[in-house]
Parts: sequence; C-alpha cells; structure tokens
Amino acid sequence: MSEFDHHFANLKGVRLHYVTHGAGRPLVVLHGWPQTWYEWRRVMPLLADRFAIVAPDLRGLGDSSRPASGYDKKTVAADIWRLMREHLGHQRFDVVGHDWGAPVAFRLAADHPDEVAHLAMLDVGVPGDRPAAGSGPVRGDRWHHMFHQLPDLPEALTVGRERIYLEWFFSNGIDRAGAFSDEDIREYVRTYSQPGAMRAGFNFYRALPQDTADNRDLLATGFKLPMPVLALGGGGTRGRGERVLESLRRCALNVEGGSIPDCGHFIPEEKPHELADRLRQFLLK
Repeated sequence: MSEFDHHFANLKGVRLHYVTHGAGRPLVVLHGWPQTWYEWRRVMPLLADRFAIVAPDLRGLGDSSRPASGYDKKTVAADIWRLMREHLGHQRFDVVGHDWGAPVAFRLAADHPDEVAHLAMLDVGVPGDRPAAGSGPVRGDRWHHMFHQLPDLPEALTVGRERIYLEWFFSNGIDRAGAFSDEDIREYVRTYSQPGAMRAGFNFYRALPQDTADNRDLLATGFKLPMPVLALGGGGTRGRGERVLESLRRCALNVEGGSIPDCGHFIPEEKPHELADRLRQFLLK
C-alpha cells in the first residue's frame, strides 16, 4: 500500500510502528484486536484531504515492540500521547479509537483533556462506567473476553493456529459479507503470528480489571470528558448499537452519535465511507 508512509518511534519502554497519510489537522486513529493500523486503510484516504492522519500499531501489536507489561489502557494511552506530543510535536489533536483502541482513546482524552480536541469511540464503551460496560456478566457473543484473561491457556491453544482463531472473529463479527479479503486476513495473521504477539493481544484483556478500577476511580470524582465526543456502534446484529452512546453520555459533557445501520463490530472495514462521512462532519464542526 504505497500511498502510506511507515515510521518508527522509540518511546519510553516501547518502539511504536506508525503510518502517516494526508495533510491538515492532526488526527490519530487507534486500532483494536485482532487488528493493527491496517484496519484504517480504507478510511484514511477518505479523510486525507483535511487531516494529517497517524495510525500507530499499539504496544505489543502489529510491527511495534512487545514489552512484557504495560497493557493497562492508561499506559497504552501514554504511549500515544508521547508519540503525538513529544515525538511528532502536535500541541492538539483529534483521537478516534475502535475496539480496544476506544478505551485507549478514552484514557488519552481523560488524562490529557487540553491536548485532545475531539474524541470518537467506535463499538466499545468505557470500561467501568457501569457493570454492563465492562465488568458485569459477559454476553454469549463476548465469550472471548474471559477466555483471553486466563493465564497461558489461550497462547497454548492458538500457537500455530493463529489464522484459524483470528479468522473466526473476522467471519463472526461482521454484518456485511466480504469486508475482509484473503489478503486482509493474511496481513493480520502475519503480525499476530510473530513471537509474543498473541500474548500481547491477550494482555489487553488481562488488564481489563485494572482498566475498570482506573476508570471508576476517575469517574467517582465527578469527572466528565470536556471535549466534543462522538459515540458510534455497529447497528447490525453483531455490533453494540446504541450502548456506546449510552456509555459515553455517562462519562462526557458533550456527546453525539448513535449507530451505523447494517454494520457489525468492524466498522472501519465494513462501512468505511459511512464512517468517514460521520467523522468528517463531527471533526470539522
């Protein structure tokens, strides 16, 4: 994908791979699991006329380094802040996060409200804002949340079978058939088959109790996000629908959003044009 520029940043305790594209307002887009920066490949060109887009691989994932610890979302968010503010020199920037990238984006906005101008969260709410948002009983279609938190067992069962395991999520998390090509799946499997990558991905889930505690401590003070927030869920049978908006209404002062119809969990790849339109309207207000 020659239109994207690839870079590396040596930060505190981690080396991040990141991709840049476009010119204009600085915008960082954060991927989820089991994905990498590559999940934004269809959205970035649609926004490149107005935004200088930065798409990093989160610590442990993609072609970034794989530290043994630091997968709580406060630490991961600090990586992104250092990348944007210290490494790239952006004084203020917009943030969009999908899946695990959404809780990372929340912590980035919460910990640095003066630097984050706009926040958008896609198909994941704020862990800990209420039991249903991250710490209560797990729905049947989210069975993997608990499985991934088990020590060592997920690694033992998926080693050498990364494609079988990851492809199941890509096939069962979408409402729009054909969102993932064989080439797309091969790219994700390439990175998650590297030594330590699956463990790093599972560690994002293992940090969930800490994420929940950190967010509850923050929200108990009465804190609410001060910047404009866009909350979007997949409106199909495999998306979270209006639950993302409901979660952010409890955690922010200025929230809009809803859901994208006929779309499952993987919004940037199922509905890139619709998502780009919603982001453009929101970010350029």
